Amino acid sequence: MVSRVPFYTTIAVLILLGISLAITRHLQLGIPFWPGAQKQAWLIEARVDFVSMNQSVLASLNLPHNPPGFNIINELAASPGYGFAIIEHDGIRRGEWSKNLASGQQTLYYKVQLIPDATTASAPSDERPSPRSVIWSESESIAAQDILAQAQSKSSSPESLTRELLRLLRNPEPGQNTALLLTNHSVATALEKLLNQAGVPTRISVGLYLEDARRRQSLTPMVEVFTQNRWIVFDPQTGDQGLPDNLLLWQQGGDSLLDVMGGQNSRVSFSMIEQTLPRIELAQSQFAGQGLSWLGVHSLPIEEQSMFKLLFLLPLGAMVVVFMRIIIGLKTSGTFMPILIALAFLQTSLGLGLISFISIVALGLVIRTWLSRLNLLLVSRIATLVVLVVFLVSLLSLVGYQLGFSTGMTITFFPMIIIAWTIERMSILWEEEGPKEVMIQGGGSLVVAIFAYLIMQLPLMGHLTFNFPELNFVILAMIMLMGQYTGYKLSELRRFRAMLEQK
Repeated sequence: MVSRVPFYTTIAVLILLGISLAITRHLQLGIPFWPGAQKQAWLIEARVDFVSMNQSVLASLNLPHNPPGFNIINELAASPGYGFAIIEHDGIRRGEWSKNLASGQQTLYYKVQLIPDATTASAPSDERPSPRSVIWSESESIAAQDILAQAQSKSSSPESLTRELLRLLRNPEPGQNTALLLTNHSVATALEKLLNQAGVPTRISVGLYLEDARRRQSLTPMVEVFTQNRWIVFDPQTGDQGLPDNLLLWQQGGDSLLDVMGGQNSRVSFSMIEQTLPRIELAQSQFAGQGLSWLGVHSLPIEEQSMFKLLFLLPLGAMVVVFMRIIIGLKTSGTFMPILIALAFLQTSLGLGLISFISIVALGLVIRTWLSRLNLLLVSRIATLVVLVVFLVSLLSLVGYQLGFSTGMTITFFPMIIIAWTIERMSILWEEEGPKEVMIQGGGSLVVAIFAYLIMQLPLMGHLTFNFPELNFVILAMIMLMGQYTGYKLSELRRFRAMLEQK
């Protein structure tokens, strides 16, 4: 007895391979399993305004670089007459506009498109930065020491020290020392200096709170404290710890947000709008050339992608044919003629495709009956049918055009040789088995083609087969499993109905 272990092992390997590759590409590249899936995105515009007095201009704006909680997918500058470049140095990105001669009011634009991504947190750092040196006046130095002493007595970590300092600085009734510091410093600046004086590396960053359809927004200062190999964000206005979901850290540390040489009265403001973008387009643009993206066909020209979109549906149609023939027991004219008919229906419509197919085959059978009287050889007879089918297609196209139907486009998608061979087989079947068998096999072919079309035209099936071609391994495994079925077909059970009724 032949062991079935190798066969079922092959089936299991095919199924696991197809599903694991699909899940890996979904997680790695973000390709959605459902068609039409949308993802939230933000389009932010930074506007720089200044006045130039007929001189050369060099404007430099700090740009976001790997902001925690977001991924940058697109950025551009729109400033006519200006040269633009993005310069990165020591992890700081700046956009630079330059012009040889400018006069009057000048406006520069920078746009960036981002998508929220909770997995992109602040990257850990193995190297601990050094605290910045702090300069106070004599009176401020005494006040700072007293405030630090109070906070350190009630804290045990950089986070707790920061929270305690914020409590003292944000007290509605501040003490004399706190009031002295806040006279010449904001809460954020005072907190940054106090923490650096205590030996805790701290930097001031600026963030942008994202709200849909907001204009002329300004940046909010935030304080980042380095502890446990990463930067932790504190809001000096509210005292909250952690990065809010709707806060984009535009600048993390650094010296200045905007520098303008050759201009005066410079300012920067921000506008934003919330968008919803197709996840599949985001995945294609964001992860092109990465990971397992080579398994997809999205890098091919559009014309070839359109071809593969139909080809990847063939295994699905083949599985339907195998199921209908082996499990259900329907007879068809040819093994995979129904798949070709279903593909033609996909290009046109079901009703018009049925009319075209039935018309051509019916007329072809009439012509084949006439050819049988000429006693032609098989090859010559089929070649004659091919030529006559071409004439039939042309005739029906002209008639359909006069009636206002696009029958020409409908019919030309049917493979001419296959139709000719189908007519030949049906005519031989008519002579040997009679018209009843022709109706059974021809009707069975149309029924299977209709079922295959109904499944293949589903948006989910088209999406999965095109974006996850590895799932065809699963379809292959299902076809092989059905190929081992040797039991009764569902259509044969009617022969045993009498026995069941007697029992």
